[in-house]
Order: sequence, then structure tokens, then C-alpha cells
Amino acid sequence: MESILIVDDDISLCTALKDELLEVGYNVDYVNNGDDAFHYLSGNNVDLLLLDLKMPGKDGFDVLRELNEQSIKSKIIVLTAYADVKSAIDSAKMGANDFISKPYDFDELLITIRKVLQRDT
Repeated sequence: MESILIVDDDISLCTALKDELLEVGYNVDYVNNGDDAFHYLSGNNVDLLLLDLKMPGKDGFDVLRELNEQSIKSKIIVLTAYADVKSAIDSAKMGANDFISKPYDFDELLITIRKVLQRDT
């Protein structure tokens, strides 16, 4: 079973998305900030991160930068309410595999998740 970590400061979004993804067969957990993401990743293998860009403290760009520095190879989908072309390009340059705007359509998100998980690293 593939594992997904949601990294987002919106707890209600995290719980709803976790429930939706559990229903379709993924192993899912969530954390609410960048620091907790690295703490989680230090003890767990994750196939995919769903990463918000705008969070207090360590934001999504900080997380992307640190993932690269630590050579952590999880696939990444940026999921953000602050979607613009520059953010999409910047996150792709930093290793994100895809970029989705909030509010998201779950069916479209699921297609993107499956597509990203099937890609060779």
C-alpha cells in the first residue's frame, strides 16, 4: 500500500483529505507544519507528500529546499490556495512533481496522485 503524508496547516482539510484517501486504499497521515514533516520523515518512509506552500514557520518552499539538501526522494504534489504561475515554476524547479490549486476537486487530485506515483523517479 502506498503511503502519503499531507503537510498542511489546515487541520480540517487534512482530516477530510486523509479520510478520502484512506477510502481509496492509501496509507495516509498528516502533519501541520514543515518541522513536523521532517520529524515524521526521519522515522517513516513516504511515497508521496501533499505539500502546502503557505504555512507558519517553515513554509512549503523551505520544506522543498530541505528535502533536496537531505536527499529525501519522496514524490511531491504541491497543494495550495496561493496558486500562481511563478509558484508552480519555482516549486517544480525545487523538485515538486505536480501542482494543484485549492480548493481541489478530489477526482482530479486522485488522478494526479496516481499519475505521480506511477512515474519513475
